[in-house]
This record gives sequence, C-alpha cells and structure tokens, in this order.
Amino acid sequence: MSVIIEQQPLYRTLPVGQDIIFTVSEDVIVATKYNVKFVAQVYVADSISNLGTINSLVSTLKVTPNNTGVGIFSLQPILESYVNPQNEGVDLLNQSISTYKGVDYSLNTPHPIHLIDKYCTNKNNSKFFAVDFNIEYYDTADLIRLITLAQPFKSINFLVFNGVLDYDSVLKKTGNNYGFNLNGIGLVMNIANAYTGLLGKFITNAPSTQDARLTDYGTFSFFNYLNGLIQVGSVNGDRASYLNITLYDRAGSTLGNVIRVDCTIANGGWDKPNSLSAARIMYFGVFPANLDGAAYTDWTTNKANVSYYTVQVYDNTEVAISRIYTINIVDNACKGYEAIRLTWLNQYGTWDYYTFRKKSVKSLQTNRTQYTQQGGTWNESTFRINGYKGGKKNFRVNTKQLITVNTDFILDSEAVWFEDLINSTDVYLLNEYSSTDSLGITNKYVEPVRVTDSSYIRKTKVNDKLIQYTFNIEKTHNKRTHSV
Repeated sequence: MSVIIEQQPLYRTLPVGQDIIFTVSEDVIVATKYNVKFVAQVYVADSISNLGTINSLVSTLKVTPNNTGVGIFSLQPILESYVNPQNEGVDLLNQSISTYKGVDYSLNTPHPIHLIDKYCTNKNNSKFFAVDFNIEYYDTADLIRLITLAQPFKSINFLVFNGVLDYDSVLKKTGNNYGFNLNGIGLVMNIANAYTGLLGKFITNAPSTQDARLTDYGTFSFFNYLNGLIQVGSVNGDRASYLNITLYDRAGSTLGNVIRVDCTIANGGWDKPNSLSAARIMYFGVFPANLDGAAYTDWTTNKANVSYYTVQVYDNTEVAISRIYTINIVDNACKGYEAIRLTWLNQYGTWDYYTFRKKSVKSLQTNRTQYTQQGGTWNESTFRINGYKGGKKNFRVNTKQLITVNTDFILDSEAVWFEDLINSTDVYLLNEYSSTDSLGITNKYVEPVRVTDSSYIRKTKVNDKLIQYTFNIEKTHNKRTHSV
C-alpha cells in the first residue's frame, strides 16, 4: 500500500500567487477502511538540505477523500506566508553582503535594496518547499486504533517565489499537472528559446529601454542557479556569471572600456554551487546613482559625457543570456518641473521604477477636530483673563500629503506596464541621491505612498495618438502635529 501523487505543479519554480494543488490517492485503503484521511506535512526552508527536518515542518494538513476517493490539497494559503518583498540589503551567511557606498549591510548599517552598489541576494523573495503525504485510517468500525503508513510518500522539491498570476494567465497542462511557464515568457535568462525567439530578461514587465537621471537609484532582478528547476545559462553554461555595462555618448560612440561586474560573493552575489533559496533571485544596482556607489573607474571618468548605457548578462561560458537593456540619461524637465520617482512591487515580487518628469503638484489635505477652550483661570484665588486662551482650538490635526504626477509621452508597451503600478500593493517614493548622507539615510530615500486612482484606461497610439498618464498618490504617514 502506498499513497500516489495524482496531480502536482507542472513546473518546479512557481509564483506563490497561484493555485498550488496536490491530489493524492490510495484506492485500497479508501475502499476498505474506516474514517480515512489523507495527511500532508508541508516543509519550507531556505535550503534544500534542510527540507524534511523538524525545524522546516510548517503545517500538517488532513482532508477526507472526496466522492472519487482522492484527497486534494491547496497549499497556496500556507506558502504565501513564507515569501515577502525584499526591502533591504542582505548579509547572507556573513559571506555575501550587499553594500551601499562601500559600507557592508548590517543591523547597525542597514540600507534599502534600491540603493545597493552592485549585487544582492534575497532573504525573503523565495523559499524551497516539499510535502510528505500519508494516509491514516482505522481497521475496524469501532475506531480503536489509528493506523498510518510507515513510510510517507515524498514529493520532489519546489521553489516558490513572491509572484502572482492573473486569473487569465495562460497555463500549460501535461497529464494532470499544470503550471505557468516562466521560460515561455522570457523571465529566465538563457539563450533564445522556441517560445519568444529572444534571449531571457530580468524579472519585470518593464520595457527594455528606460529613462533615468544621474541621481536616480534602482535595481534589476534576475533568476539564477535554477538548473534542475529551469535552465539558466546557455547549453554549456549553468548560471548568470557577470554583467557588462557599455557607455555611449550622444553620437553613439562607446566611452571607456566595457564595465564587467562579476556576480561573486565579494560583489554581493554568489558564485559557487549551493542549495540556498537566497541565490535563486538576485538584484543588481543598475541605475546611475548605484553606479556612483560602486565607483567604477570608467563610469566616474566618463559620466559627464554619457548619453545612454546598455546592460547585458552573460553566463559562466561567456555567452550572452539576456536581452540588451538601455538606460537613457535624462535631465529634469526643461520647464523646471520637480521630478518624482516611484518604485513599486511588480507582478513577480521584485521592483520596478519610473521617474515622472512632467508637471507634479503637491498639496495638503487636512482634517481638524476642534474644541472650545475656556478663556480664563477658574481654579486660582482670582479670575484672570489670558489673552491667548479661549475660543475654538484645534485638538487634533490630521494632514495628508498628496502628490499628482504626470508621465511624459510614452509607448504602448509602457501603458501596459503601468497596470502593474495601479495593481501594486507596495509603492514607494524613491528620492534622488544627495550628498548629505552623513546625517543618516533612514527615512531619507524611501517613503511609503499609495496610489489613490480607482480606474485606469489602457491607452494606445491608435486610439489616443499621444499617450500620457496622470497618477494621484498619497503619502501613507500623516504629518505629525503638537499634542494638546
């Protein structure tokens, strides 16, 4: 007698925001025994080597067989509690440590993920999980002795990450199993595949050409070390090994040498075999202010003349495995508008960025609670009138800070991409670099906000000619006022 897995996720790397279904059966016991229940023990860990240990057991589930005699388990509600956005840098095992301006991340010297100099692994984005299936039952109708199988049936190992699927996302079905093909939409870095005909891309729906000021921060994220789960790298390669940055002037001529940034432990990445979920999703500080922090010689020498630069990832056999991404260097709008840069949690659980350089309007919205104050002293030897007392006063003032931002004229692809911003549950105002870091960086660069727009119309050039969007955001913290 043995439990059989009839259905499981088709792919071993999967977003947590989808149906994660396992179906199991044991026909003989279900047909002949009493009070039968299927049992699933769910294990979640940061390392494959820790799966199955008592410390990695997070839940024990039991279901009764349905009308066809099988047990169906939905693990998504459990697993989604174990993956979260990566908001800060990482110190991984005191070996791979992200840096900001050359200073290692630590509890005493923390920095936001958006400000990293070079690479950073993840602590929260991804976890491994596996499931042990068993069955419990009674031999007789008097239910005296509960019996379970001596050896549970163990599932294969899966990697879950902090992404979500839309209900209309196309799934592939093979036999009883179905899943979302990350490679099919190019989210895994490898050579051109049959699905897209293109090289892989970073973990984003963002266009491959973006604008940024010299003072803008931001990261690109990518899957790595997924071999055995999904191929990363070329036919002979097995990981994303380094990233090339090429600088160009206005004429399209290269400036200086190609900047090669190896994905090594010394640079905050990882470059040796491992069983760590932290190495499966990595970040790279790709925007101009990040390059300043990394202090690349060719960037520092040529920065003033850079019109744009390109970024491309290579595997450990020096084969290009990512599309070419282009960062155009832009100034603030010529009319003197204040630029507003937002970062938001994208569909796949990592960060996207956009700098709104057109007209922005800041306003305050105030809600006051009033009371009437006595005009003199009533508890002294004589009544004394105080001119500063009396009349209506504000007992409490709740003031919200509101900002309206406008895009430049954008492409159809960017209009689709902005749907991620409207749908995001995590949005932040990301302030530009300034030279006053000696005063501290806590609360300086990242401010939580929320998008208050309740509708979004997908515009196209065919329908709307020139495409431009306006978004309304609200800072989530009220301004503090004096206590009365």
